[in-house]
Amino acid sequence: MLVEQLKSYLDRVNFPCDLDRLPANAYLVGGSVRDALLERYKTPIDLDFVLPAKAIETAQEIANSYHGGFVVLDAAREIARVVFPQGTLDFARQEGSLETDLKRRDFTINAIAFNLKSQQLVDPVGGLADLQKGIIRMVAASNLEDDPLRLLRAYRQAAQLDFSIEDNTRRAISDRVSLLKTIAAERVQAELNYLFDAPKGNKWLAAADGLLQFWLPSIKPAKIEQLDAVEAALEVCLNSGLNLPEFNILAKLATLVSTDAATAEAELIQLKYSRNQIKAVTKTVQHLPQLQIMTSLMSLRDQYFWFLAVKDFFPLLTVRAIATRVSPVIIDPLIKRYLDPNDPVAHPQPLITGNDLIREFKLKPSPLIGTILTEVQIAQIESKIATPQQALNFANSLLESNKQKT
Repeated sequence: MLVEQLKSYLDRVNFPCDLDRLPANAYLVGGSVRDALLERYKTPIDLDFVLPAKAIETAQEIANSYHGGFVVLDAAREIARVVFPQGTLDFARQEGSLETDLKRRDFTINAIAFNLKSQQLVDPVGGLADLQKGIIRMVAASNLEDDPLRLLRAYRQAAQLDFSIEDNTRRAISDRVSLLKTIAAERVQAELNYLFDAPKGNKWLAAADGLLQFWLPSIKPAKIEQLDAVEAALEVCLNSGLNLPEFNILAKLATLVSTDAATAEAELIQLKYSRNQIKAVTKTVQHLPQLQIMTSLMSLRDQYFWFLAVKDFFPLLTVRAIATRVSPVIIDPLIKRYLDPNDPVAHPQPLITGNDLIREFKLKPSPLIGTILTEVQIAQIESKIATPQQALNFANSLLESNKQKT
């Protein structure tokens, strides 16, 4: 039955090459087998094979024969990758015998191998039974120490698969939390992002036994409890038409980091998030309190300056505002303005430019031009002016007033 499941899965995968070209002693291993048995069809494909020898040579041959990209990931351990538009195939030399190699892996459900030609399943540590029970169980505590990122990966995979983590495994992870400090920040960030996106991510973030304390020192149970409200707010925003790249990840980061913008920035820098990601989150942290203390809507003038400051990350700020129960009286009119590309407050279209002022009034470039343009723009949104000529007349009155003051 299990072999039939694997065959059915493989039949549905859009392979970029003929797997009959693989050596008879090549085995599909790890998450590829696990996902096949769970019927988790993923795109792009990501398949892992082990061979007793010539892993790099095999990868090179596949790449050459099917015009795929080829890269050696680890020459010493003989690991190579073939890249196709449909996904990647990784080839690695097995460490010792196949059984020995499988016993070096993180969790039993990832320590199953399948030979495509003989259709033999190899399961030396009981991964099939744990797969059927929905259990994540370590192969050995020492394996967790070999790569401490596996401590976090247990919770990420529990969240993605909706599995439980076996008690001894949770205790072993908890006893080794300090080892996560030794892991490269980029790898920790990737696991966090997977966890944020996982269907049961909030549940397992709450159960993470202090795993995130080093990397997100401001994280607290009360903040994690807000994540369900964040997901509900995300749905509201998406239904309204508000969106951002990596919306879910950024919204959860903005919830879990420090409420002090400078401290939040330091936390995200430590985790190696990009400059744009850091800016979006820290600006959200900085500007959210302003919305939270409002009891009435800002004036048009204040809204204009506010949108200048927050427009690039307004959807993210809106998620946090809704999740923290900022009044609809405050947030709904701002959403309406942001979604209207013709709204002069959120998306101002200047009636005149600095060059117009220089040409019309024989001005030299100076900060005064920027000040005048700002006041002209505010006059426009307050419906005091509506045409370029009216804007020039208004600018002239401002210049005359400035002359009188000086």
